Amino acid sequence: MTSTPIRALALLSLLFPSLLYAAGDMTAQSPVTMTIQLGSKDNQLKFYPSVLRFETGKLYKLVIKNPSQQKHYFTAEAFSRSVFTRKVQIMSKANKTIAEVKGHIHEIEVYPGGTAQWWFVPIKTLQSSRLHCSIKGHTEAGMTGRISIK
Repeated sequence: MTSTPIRALALLSLLFPSLLYAAGDMTAQSPVTMTIQLGSKDNQLKFYPSVLRFETGKLYKLVIKNPSQQKHYFTAEAFSRSVFTRKVQIMSKANKTIAEVKGHIHEIEVYPGGTAQWWFVPIKTLQSSRLHCSIKGHTEAGMTGRISIK
């Protein structure tokens, strides 16, 4: 004999099949916005913040800003293999989208005063991934960080 909750669920799924798919619809999610700064206005070689934490299944918009006078890279190989990239948007000084990149992203270079937005969904957990700027001398000077996905 079928229980009442199971019959009710079966009836709802016949009447409203979209209810079964709503939780997994990534296009219906509002992004969780996080910001990371590459360097500082006085050219310190650091990430602000230096530790980033994400959760699987959530849509994120990571705003990557470079306020310094030199270019920097956001490089995190293990992290980039643990996310599905929806898009990367390159922003103008007026905060208007001027370019969009799709596909697998390995690293993002941001020029002085520039901003990029990386839209992604973490698809697997990651204890701790190395984040660094791959420009010669920047990692050695302390431009490093950690990223985790739970």
